[in-house]
Amino acid sequence: MKLSLTRDNLHQGLSITSHLMTKNVNLPILQNVLVKADGGTIRFTATNLEMAVNCTIRGKVDEPGEYTIPSKLFFDYVSLLPNETIHLHSNDQTVNVECGTYKTKINGLASSEFPLVPHVQGELSVQIPVEDFKHALSQVLFAVATNESRPELTGVAFQFTSHGGEGRLILASTDSYRLAEATIPVMNLASEEFSLVVPAKTLSEVSRVLSVFRDDVELPSTLTLNVSGSQVVFIYGPVELISRTIDEQYPDYRQIIPTQFRTQAIIDRDDFIKAVKTASLFSKTGLFDVNLGFDPEQKELSVSATDATRGQNQSQCHADVSGQTNTVTVNYRYLLDGLQAITSEQVIFEMIDPSNPCLLTPKGTTEGYRYIVMPIKQ
Repeated sequence: MKLSLTRDNLHQGLSITSHLMTKNVNLPILQNVLVKADGGTIRFTATNLEMAVNCTIRGKVDEPGEYTIPSKLFFDYVSLLPNETIHLHSNDQTVNVECGTYKTKINGLASSEFPLVPHVQGELSVQIPVEDFKHALSQVLFAVATNESRPELTGVAFQFTSHGGEGRLILASTDSYRLAEATIPVMNLASEEFSLVVPAKTLSEVSRVLSVFRDDVELPSTLTLNVSGSQVVFIYGPVELISRTIDEQYPDYRQIIPTQFRTQAIIDRDDFIKAVKTASLFSKTGLFDVNLGFDPEQKELSVSATDATRGQNQSQCHADVSGQTNTVTVNYRYLLDGLQAITSEQVIFEMIDPSNPCLLTPKGTTEGYRYIVMPIKQ
């Protein structure tokens, strides 16, 4: 294999693929990136056996071939090189890297040992607006369960539906203590509805890949999602990310979302966040509790917390409260996650009583977002 390419192109290809490398005692080759040169393109591939990523970049191929190089070492080295043309030449044991006055040899492994990455033919394919998808991921990923005891909750539920001739994607996540749901438009959705559960680790990687390209104006405004059996593929520009899906059925979470409420409050989001953060300093260690009190007569929300060792705190926010006087105790970390995922200036907080789920939604926007937080029962 013999090729030449710009330092920027090589750095971009490695920044996308080197992140996926994994330490596996039985398969040390998983710490390597597969470089395959053919025609006028150079493809980098990395896998951790649960997902794989391919990135194709432009370059001059003098001799086609393929070889695997340690991902982190190669990426760290290229990051330090000057912005000049890089020449790569591999033989049986090493890759020679030359760039200006820099010359090095990196030991690698033959490509024959690298795991086969399947080519997935999509049975279903949709186009998703990139900016909407990135925003939706930021609104749901934090609510995914980290405990593996219920594998389906370690992923995000994708439900594709058609409404009035327009395709929609509903993303939902829950760890049993809170639930986040975001709705975004999609294109090219076939008439049938379908759903799948995508591992959160895969979506975090997709989000990271999209952020690498955030300043690239030449790339498309949509990404393609292909689904085939138990595999899903995200395609964006020169990148293809392949992952398994989670086989377990996602719970029907909609049945826990209340539809009628006894108290509703419209609150300035920044004021609410500041009051909750202040009270959190006096919440009980390990319980993370803050008390919310809603007063429709005074048009006021009080946020308070008491800890036997540190003291107590109470602050008031102006709120347009309607319905009954009500109180609820919630985990401040879960409440803040939901408030910070909303981008509108005002939020709507709705509740029934201290023992039922509370609903948080944005006010005055078309943003399709709902956040449920379970109360701490006294």
